Amino acid sequence: MIPTREEAEKLLREAEQCNPGPWGNHSRVAAHCAERIAEASADLDAEKAYVFGLLHDIGRKFGVRHLGHVSDGYSYMMSLGYDEVAKICLTHSFPNRTIDEYVGKFDTSDEELELIRTSLAKVVPDEYDSLIQLCDSLAGSEGVMDIEARMEDVRRRYGSYSQAKWDANMALKAYFEAKTGRDIYEVVDKETFRP
Repeated sequence: MIPTREEAEKLLREAEQCNPGPWGNHSRVAAHCAERIAEASADLDAEKAYVFGLLHDIGRKFGVRHLGHVSDGYSYMMSLGYDEVAKICLTHSFPNRTIDEYVGKFDTSDEELELIRTSLAKVVPDEYDSLIQLCDSLAGSEGVMDIEARMEDVRRRYGSYSQAKWDANMALKAYFEAKTGRDIYEVVDKETFRP
């Protein structure tokens, strides 16, 4: 189950009041990218993609956390009955489905870490998981970024970025370019879109 577009936008606005920051506009950019790519794909629902993009980082509502935002978002969406969004909150940081590639601090309790590990192991990934992983790697807070520049920015801020995760994100870009038959930056209006 997922919320409507309007409900998702309300959830994000409420979350930003709890923890203001650039993550809100990053989420809006990810939502825009997801919607546009879905519109250019024959088998993806653009509304669903938009909602997933908008709420992928909703765990940030609960404060400035790194890996903790994954478990916070997953648990929050599950508590609201939005299991499909909870799955996206869980998978968006793990294109290779391994927690070892997480970029940032492991600032979870043992229980939260176990929740992420066990839930991630049970996930059967689909096109939407891949789509939001890509869009997360394209979305800056001021607009769409070059994917390599975005990954370099993350590497600078956190000190590392695994080559396997880098390669996985580049493979996602190539996959969705083949799926849409267009340059991904053209699909997502890289030069003109601003949140």
